[in-house]
Amino acid sequence: MKTAEELRSALRAIDHRSYPAYKSLVGSWFFGTYTLNIERVQGDPFAAPSQLSVTVDNRTAGFPLNCWETPWNRTALEDYLLRRFARQAGRFSRQAKGSGKSGVLAVTTPGQEVLERTDCQVRAGAVTLRFEVGFPANGRTINARELEKILFDFLPVCVGQGLLYASAPKGEVEQIIHLAEDQHFIREELARLELAAFVADGSVLPRESGVSDRSMKNAVPFQAPESMAVILDLPHRGTVRGMGVRRGITLIAGGGYHGKSTLLKALERGVYDHIAGDGREYVITDATAVKIRAEDGRKVTDTDISLFINHLPSGRDTTEFSTLDASGSTSQAANIAEALEAGSRVLLMDEDTSATNFMVRDELMQAVIARDQEPITPFLERALDLWQKAGVSLILVVGSCGAYFHIADKVVQMDAYHARDITDQARAALEGRSVPALTAPGFHLPTGNRVIDLSGDSQTRKNYRGDGYRQERLKVKCFGKTAFSVGDRELDLRYVEQLVDGGQTRTLAYMVRYAREHLAGRSVDDIVATLAKLIGEKNLGAVCGGGVVPAGLTLPRAQEIFACFDRY
Repeated sequence: MKTAEELRSALRAIDHRSYPAYKSLVGSWFFGTYTLNIERVQGDPFAAPSQLSVTVDNRTAGFPLNCWETPWNRTALEDYLLRRFARQAGRFSRQAKGSGKSGVLAVTTPGQEVLERTDCQVRAGAVTLRFEVGFPANGRTINARELEKILFDFLPVCVGQGLLYASAPKGEVEQIIHLAEDQHFIREELARLELAAFVADGSVLPRESGVSDRSMKNAVPFQAPESMAVILDLPHRGTVRGMGVRRGITLIAGGGYHGKSTLLKALERGVYDHIAGDGREYVITDATAVKIRAEDGRKVTDTDISLFINHLPSGRDTTEFSTLDASGSTSQAANIAEALEAGSRVLLMDEDTSATNFMVRDELMQAVIARDQEPITPFLERALDLWQKAGVSLILVVGSCGAYFHIADKVVQMDAYHARDITDQARAALEGRSVPALTAPGFHLPTGNRVIDLSGDSQTRKNYRGDGYRQERLKVKCFGKTAFSVGDRELDLRYVEQLVDGGQTRTLAYMVRYAREHLAGRSVDDIVATLAKLIGEKNLGAVCGGGVVPAGLTLPRAQEIFACFDRY
């Protein structure tokens, strides 16, 4: 391995040369307390910045064993270090001058969730952090003096202040680890106590705005109704009281703008851990929970929707149903079937984003249109069996339809963001009223093991380079957290609502490319299991192939991986 002084000499040797000479710097350089790895150099100053990483060995990093010996502690530590490094990098970005992206010093900035990423990885106590640097130039002429400033003046400060245990404020790392251990403890308690979710007293659920995921100032803190209160003794925080949402069928009711959807949104995000100060640190939901909604226009492929839709006038088979343009009811039926295939034990639904004709048919409609003339079996008639026969819980926001009160185990009213248990009042209101059909014949779980078509343009392109043809991998493009393309195929994920980070979408794109190259002809179950095994045995970057692990990848849940391939 070459030394930092050799890197300084190499920089001065290429100063004022044409930009491609920067590629001679690729390699590893030892800086004493860390190793700098120049992994990819941009083609010109206006292209995407170069990718670099630093590795600090465990003795220098100095983090105690308990900070990284469990997966949840390690992910929390990685998240913490990434945030610290990002704050330092922000101080120096663009301080080095030049054209195009010269002087950029950037690292992924995480949101409110704590997620496993390739940007920072702690293995056996050693810390590796990946970041981007815009290699400076004047026009397209190398300005090596400015890059020297970045690598020898700015970067040592970022490493020293961001990645070393000794530089962290006293007790701060321990607080991060304690929070991770408390959150993991609650997740384990959900199973023991047969809870679908837990919302601690004092949680701040409303967000700052529709485009900001930070907590709202002066919001009403959550308080559990006494009848639903659960007391937990956490390993570090101690006694915590909160609302335990028991497995079964729970309704969230109330007037408009009173906090129903806000509570459901918090439960959606509760499948992930949150950083201290978010307000939802102790909102913990069953890790398999999936938000279900209508999704007009989505593609459905060979999905068994016969639990909800049968006897189509066209005579089409709904046990292997396909369409390029699903209706609201058909898409919602497919979303439920696919969530069950993905192993979800909790379904989260909101009346506002559901197809009305899928959710319920009132008595008058059933009197006018006979059952044998209606292909749709309403969700109302399947929800009870899903819970009682398959153990799948439901948390449903209702605002206009009272039919679900007949099957509810609990009804929570949100009243100006205050939660109230109104189960007894709801049951009293049902006395003397006619009971709609609550079950339907033919209950069964959807058949799975679907093989998907991974075709599209060829898996590799042949490009002529003068000295013959060579193979090129399909190009991956990402569009925020809502869509990506692999080769000539674009995929819209805007309604997969539990994707919370653009890095998750980017990872899904690479997973699709990997599956097209290596896993064609396999079932969705097999593809997801193979990808999980690959990541577990190697690392998250293994889905990209090649030697360099890219920054910007974030691990999605199995449920979102299923959702991606289902829509493909």
